[in-house]
Amino acid sequence: MGQFPQLGILAWELGKAGSHRSQKGTLMAGLSDTLRGDIQPRMELFSGRRARRARETLQGYLFILPATIILLLFHFLPVFYAFYISLHKWFIVKGDYVGLANYTRALTTDRFWNSLKVTLWYVVGTVPIQLLLALVIAYLLFQKIRGKEGLRMVYFLPYVTSTVASGAVFAKMFNPTFGPINKALDAIGLPVLRWMKEPRGIFTVMGEMWGINVPFGGPSVALVTVMFFVIWFWVGYDATIFLAGLGAIPYELYEAAKIDGAGRWQLFRYITIPLLSPTTFFLSLIAIIGSFKAFNHVFIMAAASATEIGGPLRTTTTASILIYNNAFGTPTFGYASAMSFLLFVLILIVSMLQNYIGSKQVHYV
Repeated sequence: MGQFPQLGILAWELGKAGSHRSQKGTLMAGLSDTLRGDIQPRMELFSGRRARRARETLQGYLFILPATIILLLFHFLPVFYAFYISLHKWFIVKGDYVGLANYTRALTTDRFWNSLKVTLWYVVGTVPIQLLLALVIAYLLFQKIRGKEGLRMVYFLPYVTSTVASGAVFAKMFNPTFGPINKALDAIGLPVLRWMKEPRGIFTVMGEMWGINVPFGGPSVALVTVMFFVIWFWVGYDATIFLAGLGAIPYELYEAAKIDGAGRWQLFRYITIPLLSPTTFFLSLIAIIGSFKAFNHVFIMAAASATEIGGPLRTTTTASILIYNNAFGTPTFGYASAMSFLLFVLILIVSMLQNYIGSKQVHYV
């Protein structure tokens, strides 16, 4: 050491540095343990079953966010704004606040109640007939017959046809002067009808044709003409849904019933009809709601027949047509909005009643 003093000094410095490095390493290790102990509970929040559930929930909300925004902007916001309009005397611009005066005016006006009567005739005259025809067609197409795939397509075609185009064609077919329907009636010796221009009740007109005095007029011939179109338009769609319902019924039930000696009518009455009740309930609910809101085909057929919208003599003025005439004909937006909410309440009551009845009558497999 005496001979190499520099080596001794260097060894002492290295020992000192090692001591400092050891202390620093101990300090860093302690700090790391402290941080690890602080971070560990936070990391547990983002791991495990609770974290997966939170991530899935967040992803679900992100997926429905675009649809929610669209619903808020284009559905719910207009509804609230329409209710706000209904509380005002609103023509082209906002007028005075009138509270429930528009609702009172609608409920005390004959035209509003007449539109509900026409709408009720429309519902009663279309929904049961189209469902019954659709069930018969679906049951026949469900059997083992030739060409049933092509027939299914043919029956479904009216539903995918443009309502405007098909409504205009129907109006021309029922034209009183040169329509093919009147020409066919005249060819077989039956009296021709005015169809979309006839305000008298269908029972009154039929009674005159047969020489019978019928005191009950019923819906106008013009409204019955619209009903023909609606039944033709919807029966293919309903038959397609009934076919899906028939396919969901287990075939084993039919086989067991046949072994017990059940005939075709018993199979249809005690198996097919009860197990088709969910499908029937769905179709009837959709059909009734849609019929209460009937507008476009009534409008198109009246326009194509050169008849006033809702005419003749307001016999085809459904609730939606009356709302349209008051909103864009007068225009009285506040009054039309009030009638819209009254129609909404009526549809809601009917739907709730239908759900109540359906909950007791619907049978599932």
